Amino acid sequence: MTAEDFLNGQIILLDKPLDWTSFQAVNKLKYKLKREFNLPKKFKIGHAGTLDPRATGLLIVCTGKFTKKIPEIQDAPKEYWAEIKIGVQTESYDTEKPEILHQDFSHITENFIKKTLEKFVGEIDQKPPVFSAIKIDGNRAYDLARAGKDVEMKSRKTTIHYIKNIEINLPSVSFTVGCSKGTYIRSLAHDIGQSLGVGAYLTNLRRTKIGEYSVENAHSKILENDFRFADNDKI
Repeated sequence: MTAEDFLNGQIILLDKPLDWTSFQAVNKLKYKLKREFNLPKKFKIGHAGTLDPRATGLLIVCTGKFTKKIPEIQDAPKEYWAEIKIGVQTESYDTEKPEILHQDFSHITENFIKKTLEKFVGEIDQKPPVFSAIKIDGNRAYDLARAGKDVEMKSRKTTIHYIKNIEINLPSVSFTVGCSKGTYIRSLAHDIGQSLGVGAYLTNLRRTKIGEYSVENAHSKILENDFRFADNDKI
């Protein structure tokens, strides 16, 4: 790879580590590319869809002229592997906040769980989590929530294309979910818990696909300090 290649445009697939923000991952990659290929200060680079810090998996980064492709990639359907814990909730709908509202789930059967999951396939109304990057009157919702302010999130239409590969080992339930742009899997986990009547929150999330791109082809070591592109390395 040369500097000209990155300026003309590349699509780089990252396997984002746990607890990294998407912004941190892009900045780290930008620094590495600028240093390694002597790229200009205003080198264009950006990601095609935020991935939560508590999630791992596919983060697509576009460079140079290919940053124009970002809206197209963002609109593509997504696939995730998700694990939820039933019988308990958190304010953030994931592991960022401590567990609250423990409830007995001994009456919940595997068949009831599978039937409940089926109800969420198709177009649904979904409220984004309060702890999200959505802007409300110019402020990020998570900033308002962390400041202790009441935040009212408006529901929106989203589509769940499929839920499959369901594995149940109570209190954990895992599955693969395909969904449209703008779907919050944290909210899906919360809503599943409400439908079950015992609560639930997201314990693990991994993005596996965005459109035609798969995490199987993503770099897992690209953010490490000793990383360098090889001449035959797949971008």
